[in-house]
Amino acid sequence: MNAPNTLLIQAIELQNQGRLDEALALFNICLQNNPNDAAALYSVGVILLKQGKAAQAIPLLEHGVAVAPQFAPLWFVLGAVRQALGQKEEALQAYDKALEVRPDYTEVLINSGALLRELMRHQEALERFNRVLTYDPNHQLALGNCGILLTEFKRSTEAVGMFQRLLAINPNYDYGYGLLSYERLHACDWTDFAALQEAIVAGVRAGRRACKSLAFMALSDSAEDHQRCARTFSQHHYPKAEPLWRGERYRHERIRVAYVSPDLREHPVGHLIAGVLERHDKSRFETVAISLGINDQSRLRGRMEKAFDHFIDAKQMGTRKIAELMREMEIDIAVDLAGFTADSRTDVFAYRPAPVQVNYLGYPGTLGLDYMDYILADRFVIPPEHQRFYDEKVVYLPDAYLPTDSGVKISERTPSRSECGLPEQGVVFCSFSHDYKVSPPVFDIWMNLLRQVPGSVLWLVSRNEVSQGNLRKEAQARGVDPSRLVFAGRVPLVEDHLARYRQADIFLDTHPYNAHTTAADALMAGLPVVTYMGNAFPARVAGSLVHAVGLPELATKSLAEYEALALALATDPARLAALKARLQANLATQPLFDTDAFCRNLEAAYIAMWRRSQLGGAEDALCGT
Repeated sequence: MNAPNTLLIQAIELQNQGRLDEALALFNICLQNNPNDAAALYSVGVILLKQGKAAQAIPLLEHGVAVAPQFAPLWFVLGAVRQALGQKEEALQAYDKALEVRPDYTEVLINSGALLRELMRHQEALERFNRVLTYDPNHQLALGNCGILLTEFKRSTEAVGMFQRLLAINPNYDYGYGLLSYERLHACDWTDFAALQEAIVAGVRAGRRACKSLAFMALSDSAEDHQRCARTFSQHHYPKAEPLWRGERYRHERIRVAYVSPDLREHPVGHLIAGVLERHDKSRFETVAISLGINDQSRLRGRMEKAFDHFIDAKQMGTRKIAELMREMEIDIAVDLAGFTADSRTDVFAYRPAPVQVNYLGYPGTLGLDYMDYILADRFVIPPEHQRFYDEKVVYLPDAYLPTDSGVKISERTPSRSECGLPEQGVVFCSFSHDYKVSPPVFDIWMNLLRQVPGSVLWLVSRNEVSQGNLRKEAQARGVDPSRLVFAGRVPLVEDHLARYRQADIFLDTHPYNAHTTAADALMAGLPVVTYMGNAFPARVAGSLVHAVGLPELATKSLAEYEALALALATDPARLAALKARLQANLATQPLFDTDAFCRNLEAAYIAMWRRSQLGGAEDALCGT
């Protein structure tokens, strides 16, 4: 064996032992002897990537693929380095080159699949993960990613099958049982619901990666357990990075507020926040949009683009690049409107790009991160005794924390019952929440109500025939004619959708994950919302809303009370009519739909946070009563 080969082997051994600096020194000697040594170039690229020096690796790897284009690992690490630098399209090109040389290169298929998913090219991503499964049918990452992508295509049956295969191979796969349970909930498939729920809660309490925190909200009504779950999830995915803001004091004429969100478009968060954004006092606040999602060309997107002083489409930007841009812009307050929801970029905040960082609106709970300073709430969703279950400092808004848009005008024309698929007579119970929020215990109550109120129907929305079929089957199992479940179709305009609520009599809330935007919509349309106010943020939102519209009696304190109130209203037309009349009158006098006042209260909270940052401190509650 000649000396250069011996040196290379020694360097590889040191690299495998984690002695990276020593290995790098030997690899550099190898390259002095042979600048075209593909294995050494590859290893140096890997080490520099691990050391956070991706940019230094680029010239070496570019040289490597030029002199050894048939050595696929060089293309692989070049792709990984470009991906780390946020050069997504260039990274994908490098991965594709590696696959041209080695079509079965599993690591490249996995990395490029994840990148394609990040680029919103979900069909191509699914194809890559499926290719992995043709080479290795039991590949756990491929199974997990295929399952997740199938959920995004609303192919629930296939997704559930993928998660079941995955858990059969590895029962301890990170978040595996949570993935299975959450997708079953989306399909209203309650197979093993109680056993899965019990196992997941036990796993969360033991500190295991049993369930992602957003999915856990549909399974648990404990603020303490939500915090445990969020901490486990965030520590795994969003560790603190080297801060970009290091205590500098900005001197701006206006407070610079950046809203970071993938949902500045046709989306529930977009609908809630649009009116507030349009009403910001531009003499005191300079507003910046960091848009992470698609441009859907909708009316709402157009409103968003006009509402901000600066609208930055950051969908294709790398996380660190976004954070650096926010620091360069000297953002005073950065607001995360997404938390741990789809297409969010919580890791932007890990770089501490702003003096004040706020968790608000899109995610109803703590993020479990010490670099998020505040969470905006009200005293109903986070009562003072629950503050210890939030890693952020709680800032109270004086009424409801949920914004609404008073500028929305409900269509004057109300569609007929027959147009809505409803019977001409009988009480219409309504619940337009997402499928995954419908839990078996609450569905039991709904079926009890249908049995006790002759001629009544339950009006639902459901995303596909699978979930509709499962709900009908569950109704049949509870002795209720499945035809008494009526499913509303989609309508293009929100104004027309809201008009449909006029044909309903009572909105039945879900638990432990309430209706949020949907409950506000129902109240706006004059439909009373009966809710059970539970013990964690997502289970208390509808209760907050009915308090803010002046109807606190609609927030019950147990499922038994919830059922009793709904039944009493359904069987007492005079009482229900009086309640609707009170709600209609309160829409103009109570704070829930006063967007101007809400915006002023929100701005007061921002000012208090900003002033506190100038002093270098924070307090549990800065405003509110």
